[in-house]
Amino acid sequence: MLKQRIITAIVLLAILLPAVFHPAVQVFGLVTVALIAAGAWEWSKLNRGGSLASIGAAVVCAGMCIASWYFGLITAAPKVIWIVIGGGWVVLGAWLLHGGVAAWTNVHPVIRWCGGIVALWAAWLAVVQARIIGINFLFSVLVLVWVADIGAYFAGRAFGGRIFARKLAPTISPGKTWEGVCGGVVGVLVCAFVWQAWDVGGSASQASLYTRLGSHGIAFMVFVVLFLAMMSVVGDLLESLFKRSAGVKDSSNLLPGHGGVLDRVDALLPILPLAMALATL
Repeated sequence: MLKQRIITAIVLLAILLPAVFHPAVQVFGLVTVALIAAGAWEWSKLNRGGSLASIGAAVVCAGMCIASWYFGLITAAPKVIWIVIGGGWVVLGAWLLHGGVAAWTNVHPVIRWCGGIVALWAAWLAVVQARIIGINFLFSVLVLVWVADIGAYFAGRAFGGRIFARKLAPTISPGKTWEGVCGGVVGVLVCAFVWQAWDVGGSASQASLYTRLGSHGIAFMVFVVLFLAMMSVVGDLLESLFKRSAGVKDSSNLLPGHGGVLDRVDALLPILPLAMALATL
């Protein structure tokens, strides 16, 4: 399993990194459209969509991305998009985590199907716009999620197995603990301060998310970083809820050893539009 995970990760990096650093943003846009379309296909499968509905989900989502590109939204997306999508993640995320699997299964399948497509499209629009702002900005958003995940993993391993460990959401994801969340939050805060210092000391040509937030004061940056770290946990938990509702362990087997595309981008789906909202409003 470990060998399979490593090989898959190397292949993904071999595709994604050249696309990120390619001077033509179109290359990055096309690669991410393919990934988002695969995520839409998985989303339909998770919601018991048949083969035709799942292919249709991929086509519709890719079409929305291409249409947004054609009409120039990747460079000048109306800020209301980030407000609506980001606010939706906060409100609906809180409602679903409170209601659990029962609340999700009561949502009409068509609404679920459409909601997932919109969320994936918004994440694509946000990640491409972040790349246009600058590679430093893009990576500062992506790394926030990765550091939160890594910090939670190691803190959970170190403290989560003890008798006093407090489960975060036992009915949704029994393995996650509050100790893991705290470890992820600490890691993200350290990352934010180090990254901001590097921006200032290294005279970065492009401002990172943390530098943009820090321009409004350290307290504001800390508050927003904490909020984004918690929302990354919400994204992770919601995907676990969706999979539990569908009765599956992975969103698909598209990425051997890693599960599916949604398994890898779940925490990014709320973070990307929220980061764009907080960084651009």
